[in-house]
Amino acid sequence: MKTAPFAVAALAALGCAAPAWAGEAYIGVFKHDVTFIGEAVGLGAAGREKGVDVHLGYRTARIESLRWLGRPQAHAMVSINSKNTSNFVAAGLNWKIDLGKPGGFYLRPGMGLAYTDGEAGLPPANAPNLTPEERARRTHLYYTRIDFGSHVLFEPELALGYQVNDRMSVELSYTHLSNGQIFHQGKNQGLDDAGVRLVYAF
Repeated sequence: MKTAPFAVAALAALGCAAPAWAGEAYIGVFKHDVTFIGEAVGLGAAGREKGVDVHLGYRTARIESLRWLGRPQAHAMVSINSKNTSNFVAAGLNWKIDLGKPGGFYLRPGMGLAYTDGEAGLPPANAPNLTPEERARRTHLYYTRIDFGSHVLFEPELALGYQVNDRMSVELSYTHLSNGQIFHQGKNQGLDDAGVRLVYAF
């Protein structure tokens, strides 16, 4: 299956990022390719693909050596789509910002890089000399697949969380993927995922 390399890569990344498994792991269920968030903030979600994404990830403890950067946590994660379209792996940094005293609500902004196995460079449906069958195939792809423009993408994310106890937290989470017109010039159809994560601290 196409998702197998992504699961293997994510597990390898988690193992490298988490000696002795300090930190926390999470699992989330997300609606794939939502449009309401991207439209509100101008990030240009495509709204072409369907299904549900399962996010599996790991965050390290706060990195004390990066105190000048606000002591972030490093994260690595894999996203597997139920329709087997645009899966991705990602890694980056995020920051837990308590809203009031520790142990309650918090914000968690983050930024990373991702790699997707989704489409990057769909062929044009209006090219000359196409057979009707090929034109229909390309038109179907245009309306049902995101054209990221690049397989390497930026991965900003934001979560609102609540720490239930010392071990468990829940997060309402948003993750965005796009090339930002940096990894590719031209097509920049992004992916927005919105959902809920359950977090377990080791």
